[in-house]
Amino acid sequence: MKTILVSLSISFALILSLATGGAMNASSASLTSSRTTTPIKHLVVIFQENISFDHYFATYPYAKNPDGQPRFSASQNTPSINNLNSSGLLTNNTNAYQPFRFDRSQAVTCDMDHDYLAEQKAYHGGLLDKFVEFTGSTDRGCNPKQVMGYYDGNTVTALWNYAQHFSMSDNSYSSTFGPSTPGAINLVSGQTHGAIIIPPNVADDNVVNGTIIADPDPKFDDCSKTPTAAMVQGKNIGDLLNAKNIAWGWFQGGFKPTSRIDDGKAICDSKHKNIANKNQTDYSAHHEPFQYYKSTANTRHLPPKSIIGETDQANHQYDLSDFWNATITGNMPSVSFLKASRYQDGHAGYSDPIDEQTFLVNTINKLQDRPEWNSTAVIIAYDDSDGWYDHVMPPIVSQSNDPKHDALLGSTGLCGHAPAGAYQDRCGYGPRLPLLVISPYAKVNFIDHQITDQTSILRFIEDNWSLGRIGNQSFDEKAGLLTNMFDFTSKRHLADKLLLDPSTGLNVAITTTTAS
Repeated sequence: MKTILVSLSISFALILSLATGGAMNASSASLTSSRTTTPIKHLVVIFQENISFDHYFATYPYAKNPDGQPRFSASQNTPSINNLNSSGLLTNNTNAYQPFRFDRSQAVTCDMDHDYLAEQKAYHGGLLDKFVEFTGSTDRGCNPKQVMGYYDGNTVTALWNYAQHFSMSDNSYSSTFGPSTPGAINLVSGQTHGAIIIPPNVADDNVVNGTIIADPDPKFDDCSKTPTAAMVQGKNIGDLLNAKNIAWGWFQGGFKPTSRIDDGKAICDSKHKNIANKNQTDYSAHHEPFQYYKSTANTRHLPPKSIIGETDQANHQYDLSDFWNATITGNMPSVSFLKASRYQDGHAGYSDPIDEQTFLVNTINKLQDRPEWNSTAVIIAYDDSDGWYDHVMPPIVSQSNDPKHDALLGSTGLCGHAPAGAYQDRCGYGPRLPLLVISPYAKVNFIDHQITDQTSILRFIEDNWSLGRIGNQSFDEKAGLLTNMFDFTSKRHLADKLLLDPSTGLNVAITTTTAS
């Protein structure tokens, strides 16, 4: 990607930063600003849990708007979108049950089956008509027809409003089929191969043929809870950022220990109540991808000793509170991954769209209030679909023919045929997921139809900070670009700031964004 010059009024501080190679002051040289190929100097990736595209946007931009619920009204200029309304599958569906609307009062639902094999079987060779049978959950008395449910703009109101004012994709996918850990690892490396179960020689279907297909806990994490754990060999985006001395961090709710035992082993036991008044542990180890790699792990959950974003004993792995501690002191890292506490991450079964909305809106409202906003992009993305119904067959860009674990094309052992030397058990792309870009540079009320996946975020980071590629069959090489969701031209219209109510998702204020 070539450098694009933007005609802006540039502050003296920014001029000084550019003149010194991106250093804003001597104590944080190249930590808070660095040379980039776009005007984006700060990228914040909010990585949420377990939502298919149709589960949140099946009828966008048309909401039912019943009395007593947040009312959503769309712009007449809203572009066309590939969803259940446009496809005709809202009322004429070939699955065992028809899609149906979850009311806002039904925000708490069961968790669906989102295993690597189950999801492939639901797609039934491209017919997409077996979701009830294979990903619909029957655990704990759940009704499997729930898998066909979707929310509209009266419940996921904030996300619909963000889509109206910024940019959203309707053609973005998980990099492979399967649950949270493959999605998280694909985000940071595009490579779920190279995994080893510890202790070795233990039968564990979390890792097959050296590839992670399920949710093992990370080896390098005191707060892992399973008797076996996984480590991943190879590089991740943190390694590439470290090589260029660029400030970055993964910030996760509940990462800060509540206590320590024995020789300092961390205990992560903080909890919050969700809207169902159920206590949920904040931290989930298998949602933290950098803890699988020895090079980027903070095994003991140690606090930072230096500027957040530098390499010290925390090794770029932090509590969510550390992000705000850094940001309010003017040290927002160049690249930040934010992971909500479990009760706010959107994962069905223990979280919900109402608690998730509170987290998203509070986070984005605060970011828009920062002086760094004019050089910031926020990406809202998801780790997997949870098995929720989506009507679009993903393109097969990574073939696999594991006789035990693949069945995408309707017969056992078949997701195409992996070429000689290609790693198995990376059948992908997987289900279609929401992807939104919120930034002064985001195209306004725009739907991107180009094919992208989770590693498109990885590639954006690599390209924007000139990091190179992961290598070793990482999907970053083939990832579609996110740049179509931005407007970096000199005559662009800066997207307005959009402040929302965290409870309702409705507009509080729209203010004009100006360059500084």
